Amino acid sequence: MATKKSAKPAAKPPAKPVKLTGRGRTLSSRTVYQGNVFWVTRDEVAEPGGVRGSRDIIRHNGSVVILAVDAAANPADPGILLIRQYRHAAGKILLELPAGRIEPGERPLPAGRRELIEETGYRARRWSKLVSYYASPGFLTEAMNILLAEDLTPGMATPEDDEKIELHMTPLSEVLRLIHAGRIEDGKTLIGVLLYAAKHTAKRGERRTAKRAA
Repeated sequence: MATKKSAKPAAKPPAKPVKLTGRGRTLSSRTVYQGNVFWVTRDEVAEPGGVRGSRDIIRHNGSVVILAVDAAANPADPGILLIRQYRHAAGKILLELPAGRIEPGERPLPAGRRELIEETGYRARRWSKLVSYYASPGFLTEAMNILLAEDLTPGMATPEDDEKIELHMTPLSEVLRLIHAGRIEDGKTLIGVLLYAAKHTAKRGERRTAKRAA
């Protein structure tokens, strides 16, 4: 005699995703480390969604990154100003975009002008914002502000005493090749160059389309 199979219980409908709203609240905060460039706080927090917990946060004033572009000789494949310097945290020499810390009370644009001159000697007549992003928002407050600097004029660099920097004006196509070959490992440089390249390609496509339509 065949036994009847028991009916499977009805599947429960999937739970609705929680929609997070509002802002977190810092219930208490104390400084556990104070350095020259950043400081660390231990915060007790109440976050959206009902989460309460303890967070160790690296506090930083933010940084400015300069994507300096020289399109005078070849607008189709403009030069990108890279610097090459030793980075102790990475334990190696890296190719990067020029960048630096924003001083307390300083805005990104004056900081960008200052850092471009200090590290490279270049000055730019045209400045615009490319993008801002958080470097590592799980534990770091540092916001990275990438500025596009154009119409460049070379000059004398004035780096800090502990900065040894090489300058490399490199065609965009070569920078992209280095990126895809894994030769550029710096995050801000990857974000800045790839975003600029996408916008540059889109603008060239729009110009070609406009010419065909004329």
